[in-house]
Amino acid sequence: MKRVDMHRLQELVRLHRMGTRPRAVARMLKMSPNTERRYRHALEAAQLLAGAADELPELEVLKRAVEAHAAFRPAIQHKSSVDKWAAKIEAMVDEGTKPKAIYDRLKVEDKEFRGSLSAIKRLCARQKNAKGITANDVAIPVVTRAGHTAQVDFGSIGRLWDPIEQRERKAYVFVMVLAHSRHQFSKIVFDQKITTWLQLHVEAFTKFGGVPEVIVPDNLKAAVVRAAFGNDGTTVLNRSYRELARHYGFMVDPTPVRSPEKKGIVEAGVKYVKRNFFQAWKDERDAGVLQELLDRWVVEIAGQRIHGTTQRRPLVVFEQEERAVLQALPTTPWKAVWWREPKLHRDCHALVEKGLYSAPWRLVGKHLLARVTEHSVELYFDDARVATHPRVPPGKRSTLDHHLPEGRRDYRHRTREHWMERAAELGDEVAHYITEVFDSDDVLYQLRTVQAIVTHLEGFPVERARAACARASYYGNYRYGGIKQILKKALDREPLPNVVLPARGGPEKPRFARDVRELLQLPLENTHAPN
Repeated sequence: MKRVDMHRLQELVRLHRMGTRPRAVARMLKMSPNTERRYRHALEAAQLLAGAADELPELEVLKRAVEAHAAFRPAIQHKSSVDKWAAKIEAMVDEGTKPKAIYDRLKVEDKEFRGSLSAIKRLCARQKNAKGITANDVAIPVVTRAGHTAQVDFGSIGRLWDPIEQRERKAYVFVMVLAHSRHQFSKIVFDQKITTWLQLHVEAFTKFGGVPEVIVPDNLKAAVVRAAFGNDGTTVLNRSYRELARHYGFMVDPTPVRSPEKKGIVEAGVKYVKRNFFQAWKDERDAGVLQELLDRWVVEIAGQRIHGTTQRRPLVVFEQEERAVLQALPTTPWKAVWWREPKLHRDCHALVEKGLYSAPWRLVGKHLLARVTEHSVELYFDDARVATHPRVPPGKRSTLDHHLPEGRRDYRHRTREHWMERAAELGDEVAHYITEVFDSDDVLYQLRTVQAIVTHLEGFPVERARAACARASYYGNYRYGGIKQILKKALDREPLPNVVLPARGGPEKPRFARDVRELLQLPLENTHAPN
C-alpha cells in the first residue's frame, strides 16, 4: 500500500469530523476504500477522529499514530518486464499488429529484449482497456442541490494589454460556476500561480456572498499542477488549497485525470465566455476596460439568458434559491497562505519568493516545505517545523546564527565595526589591541586575523585575554600565532618591563631603544691601537 502524506491524513480527519461517509472521503482524497479504511482504523485506535473539524491534530501526531499501527506494511511493487518498450508496442498495436507478431519482432530487432509473450499480451490488454469505453468514461448527469457545488477552471484568451505593467501579456479568464443555478464569477488574469488561484476563490466567494459546500477544480495532480501552475509540485498546491478550504469550510472534489467532461458545467461556462463575450468585444485589448465590461456581461447577459440545460435564468435562480443557502463567509478575513518546495543550499539558505531564509545546516541538500504568508516564512522538513522567519524583500537574507555550524557561524560577519564591538566586550585592552591589528597594515585588510584572534580570546577568562593583548601590544606582535603562544605558554601571567614615558611634548622614545647613559658606561673600542 502506498504511503499517504500526513497533510492528506489531516484532511481525512477533517472530513470524518464533518460527518462525511468513508467512501466519499476515499473518493475526495483520491485513495482506494481499502487504504482509507486502514488509515481510518489507525486514527480511530489513536482516538484522533473525534473532535472539532477546525481543530486538527498536528502532522507529527498523525505520523506517530500511523507508524504505531501494525497493519501498515510497504506494498510490494511490481513492474512489467516490457515497460521499456511500451511506446513501441502501442504504436504496433495501433497498426493492427498482434501480440505474437510484436513479440517475434522485438526478439529480432532488440538484443536487450528479454520479455515474455505473456507480458506482451498483458500490456496489450492494458493498453486496449485504457483506450476502450468503460463505465467510468460515461458522464452521468447529476442534479445538484442549491448551494452544494461549484466548478472552477481557467481558459486562455490570447494576449491583452496589462494596464498595471503597461505591456501586452498572455491572458486567461478564471470562471467559477455554481452548479445549481449556473450563475458564474469571471475574472481576467495574467498568470495562473497558486497565489492567483487562491485569491480568485476568495474574490468569487465574496462576490457570491457565501461559500459552496464542494468545489470541483480540474485534476489537482494532472491539469492544475502541470498545466496551470507550471513547476510547482503537487504537494505544494494541495497544502495551499487545503488551507483555503479549511478557512472557508468547503470540500475539494478533483476531477479525474483526463476527464474534462466530468466538470462539464464549467467547461461549457468557459467556452460560453470565450465565444460570446470575448468574440463580441474582440476589438478591445485593454484588460482593465474588458473586466468592467465582463462584470456587466455576467449580470446583464449571462445571468439573464435562458440556460440551455436548466431552461431557467441563472441570476434569477441564484437570487431566489441559491444565495440564501450558501455557507456564510468566515468572520475572520483570509490571510493568504501558500506553500513552496525550496532546496537548502550550501550556504544554509533556501530561496523562497526571491528571499533567502536559513535552516539548520545538517539539512543542506534536502528539499524543504515552506509555508509562506504575507509576513512570515515557516520551513518544514519531514513534517516538523525547523525554522520561522519574518518575510524579507527580494534579494535579502534572514539568518539565524544557530542554523550555521558552530565555530564557523561567526565568520559571516564581515565588518570592522562588528569585531570591534566583540573586542570591546572583553575590555579596553583588547579593543585597543584589535584597533592596532586592523591598523598594522595600510593595504591588507586584517579581518581574518582579527576574527581568529577575537574568537580565540573569547575562549579564555577576561583577565587573561586582557593581559595577553597588553603583552602583544607592548611587543608589537599583531599575529594570531603570537596571541596563541602567549596564552599557551602563560606569558600573560608575567609582568611587563617598566616603560619610561617621554616628557610631555617631547618625542616618543622608540620602544626597544637603549638608554644613551648605559651605552656610555661601556668600554670604548680603540680602533687606532696597534695590532
